[in-house]
Amino acid sequence: MTATRRTSKFAFGLVLALGAAALGCAGGGDGDRRGPFARFRKAPGEDRPADELKRAIGWTDPAEQTAVRSVLPRGELVAFGNQARVARKPAEPSPHKDILVISGGGVFGAYPAGVLFGWTQAGTRPTFDVVTGISTGALVAVFAFLGPSVDCELREAYTTITDDDVFKKHRFPRSLLSESLADNAPLVRLIARYATDARIAEVAAEHQKGRRLYVGTTDLDVRRGIFWDMGAIASEGTPRSRALFRKVLLASAAIPGFFPPVPIEVTVDGRRYVERHIDGGVSSSMFFAPPWVPPEERAALPLSWLHGSNLYVLVAGKMYPDPTAVKSRSLAIAGNAVSTVLYDQTRSDLHKLFLLSIVTGMNYNVSVIPKDLQSPTESTSFKPAEMTVLFEAGAEWARNHGKWRDSPPGSEPGEGGRYRGTTVLTDNGNRGVIGGDETLIPAVPPKK
Repeated sequence: MTATRRTSKFAFGLVLALGAAALGCAGGGDGDRRGPFARFRKAPGEDRPADELKRAIGWTDPAEQTAVRSVLPRGELVAFGNQARVARKPAEPSPHKDILVISGGGVFGAYPAGVLFGWTQAGTRPTFDVVTGISTGALVAVFAFLGPSVDCELREAYTTITDDDVFKKHRFPRSLLSESLADNAPLVRLIARYATDARIAEVAAEHQKGRRLYVGTTDLDVRRGIFWDMGAIASEGTPRSRALFRKVLLASAAIPGFFPPVPIEVTVDGRRYVERHIDGGVSSSMFFAPPWVPPEERAALPLSWLHGSNLYVLVAGKMYPDPTAVKSRSLAIAGNAVSTVLYDQTRSDLHKLFLLSIVTGMNYNVSVIPKDLQSPTESTSFKPAEMTVLFEAGAEWARNHGKWRDSPPGSEPGEGGRYRGTTVLTDNGNRGVIGGDETLIPAVPPKK
């Protein structure tokens, strides 16, 4: 028997074993005495009411929370960062730059898309010197880079598409035995519909002006993020380069396990290799890339050359996910845990960008989905009505000149983890703040 056949039989046997266990047919322990379906009974804490979960955000141990938070006030740390930014202002400022960073987030990409649309209507949207995007943010990034002329297409893309426009699920058991749960052929057609030859040529034209568009993917086997200069690819102006442009967008949105990896051929020192690329969000939820500088000017650049420039971050999601009652099933628990990890990764990346803004002197501006907005529970369920709500929320925020957040995650009231030394807690009304150190953030020095 070949190794391939042995591996195939092992995988099939594993699926059968998991299936038997899931149905309660695997004997042993209390399971036999209580019947084959005992494991389907509700576990303690399962199906917690929505109102209870919402209130639970504010359940806290006052003494423990105060002891930890009061000695290292987060608000003062934020103020110190802003003071340091102002103190680094150079005597001769460099030309002002505008950098836009867009995160991944599936259907939640409708929110940053809406912000861009409303930003245009407000008349204050800049021409970005650099745009970066990950996953759904990569698709939005192309529209953002091309500017207001494609706003109508942007709105169409994020308010009218359905699941059928993005994927086609494989039937069971093929979905468990193949490299993905769904076929990405519909997404291939969707990308080709918007990333036309003419649009790619426009990206190339803007690239020649010195503007830059970057998209992130993840090399599946090497386990590293790859950041593609889409303008450089577009500038090659060949059928091959245009195919690569679309393939990178496809790879950046290739949710691992849900979509198949995207093969990309590279040539290294004359030898050809095939890499497999997946969702850029696996390695980073968002990333910064500096504006382009002519080679002859790079050596003389001071560290403060970006001081006073604007760093805008559009997050395709909320700062903290909504509480959700999780079924006591392995896949449900694992899925919720992965989602929680991704949200934490986004907050971690926002912290990195905040630190970068302090070091360079850039103005830090973040927009996230409002915490009170009713939003979808699944990032891969493309429902026009729900996406329109997100899109319009972003557009309204921008049209009304919404206030950009200039502090990192965890610094605002009600944010961050909870410290406990007991199970006897206090409900503080969902404020999530005890001790007063976070209730009032010190005044931020004016940006100059």
